[in-house]
This record gives sequence, structure tokens and C-alpha cells, in this order.
Amino acid sequence: MSTADGGRLVLNHSTHIKGLIPVLERLLAHPDIKTITPGRLARVKSRPVPLRLRVTVPIRGGFKVQARSEGNVQEVFIITGLSAADLQNAINAALAK
Repeated sequence: MSTADGGRLVLNHSTHIKGLIPVLERLLAHPDIKTITPGRLARVKSRPVPLRLRVTVPIRGGFKVQARSEGNVQEVFIITGLSAADLQNAINAALAK
């Protein structure tokens, strides 16, 4: 899935954390985000929390982000020229909408 300004969301898995895809689509509106690829989904032992995304580690060309919600965790790979702090701010804005 591509947006008019060139960012794209790679949907290569059939399962995603509930509510994650709309947040990622809103995040694509940022002009410095080129590609977003959701990764593996796993169950975790933790209390249920609302959807949250946190920048974790740098990767070549961007960052790995961890999405958590309702006892699930999913990796999300984001290719961008943004710094980690700016990416986290963009993520927080996309979550708030």
C-alpha cells in the first residue's frame, strides 16, 4: 500500500495487533517516512495495555519499533531519515489521532 507522497506500508503478514494498521497508515503521512514493515507477532506475559509503540534500536536506514497491546508484541521496521526522538514524536502524534 502506497501513499500519494511516496511512503509505503508493506503488509506481508496476515495478523497484526488490533488497531496497529490505522496508526501506521497515519504515520505514513509524515514526509520523512519511506517504508513501514510490520514484523513478527508474539504473545507476552504482561498485563493488558492500550496500544503503544516505542522506538527500540537503530537498523540500517531507520529504526525498529516495538508495538504492544493486549498481551501481544509486534516488531515494526520503519525506514526513515528521522532521528529516534523525532520518530517517537511522530508515532505519538499518530497514536493521539
